[in-house]
Amino acid sequence: MWANGLKWMFLIVGTLIGAGYASGRELWQFFGAESNVAILLFAILFTISCFVIMNLAFKQQSTQYVPLLTTLVGDKLAKAYDWVIFSYLFSTTTIMLAGAGATLEVYNIPFWLGMAGSGAMVVLLFLKDTHGMTTINAFLIPILILSLVSILLVFQSSLGFQFTFEWSHQHNWPAAITFTSLNILPIVAVVSAIGRQMKHRGEIWIASLGSGLLMGSISYLYNESLLQIAGEIMFYEIPLFVILKQYPSIMVVAMSVLLWLAIYTTAGAGIFGLISRLRGHIKGESWLIAMLLIAIMAPLTTFGFSSMIAFLYPLYGVVNVYLLICIILYPFFHHPALLRNKKAD
Repeated sequence: MWANGLKWMFLIVGTLIGAGYASGRELWQFFGAESNVAILLFAILFTISCFVIMNLAFKQQSTQYVPLLTTLVGDKLAKAYDWVIFSYLFSTTTIMLAGAGATLEVYNIPFWLGMAGSGAMVVLLFLKDTHGMTTINAFLIPILILSLVSILLVFQSSLGFQFTFEWSHQHNWPAAITFTSLNILPIVAVVSAIGRQMKHRGEIWIASLGSGLLMGSISYLYNESLLQIAGEIMFYEIPLFVILKQYPSIMVVAMSVLLWLAIYTTAGAGIFGLISRLRGHIKGESWLIAMLLIAIMAPLTTFGFSSMIAFLYPLYGVVNVYLLICIILYPFFHHPALLRNKKAD
């Protein structure tokens, strides 16, 4: 139970910690100053959302997200959100590939070569169908988390651990709603694909509580670090490079590896969700479908990493607020005691 619970936790966290998050660009887009309460609220909403989604996937023994969406929002809206989720998975995976190109440009590697190389590595994940995705996440995500937290703690240590919190200056709390609604999209897609692989309800508690705690803690530490370099972020495609610019080149190398791992796991999760959805429409080996999808995405990466995040992420966050509300309220409207009362009436 514990092993599987941790495996699902790392799958969830790996789905979220992509190039946008690990680079700091996504966090800065939503949070920044006056966001301590917002991050706490995000952690709570995210934990509840993961728990509800995993419970539904387990109950339905799902293999893709449409049945789960239908349960949450009904038949008509499920069709609309099907397109939204598919579009999200496609566009964010494209953003990950763009992030790969931007990361490796630091070493004078051409953008297209970094993007194509990362895409090829994602395809390799699916040579053993989709089982390789969960296996690689269980290995890479702990390394990714430890690396990111270590870099941020070293930076905070150099500043004397400057953390700020004032209740009277916490006006950015609504950002928690849009940030959570943005991040539940990949969770719905990826978790619904592993419904049949979950064996015990205890796995759901471990994965949902663990992922909420991890994402909340890392987001707080990262946001506080970004606040210390706020004046310079606008000049960098990847904010994390600002944190590391005064450090030895080995730290920049470590950060580049960190970003690439984040890109790799999130792009893999995105392709995983897309393949699961397309299974009934496209026949063929998983790696061939993955190669086809990445070939279609490649030309779109030229729009630029930070530009795509700035435009698409807030848009998806707003569009999915209704889905978030449905997820949060689902346990209340489908509680056994409430259902018994309705039958009695």
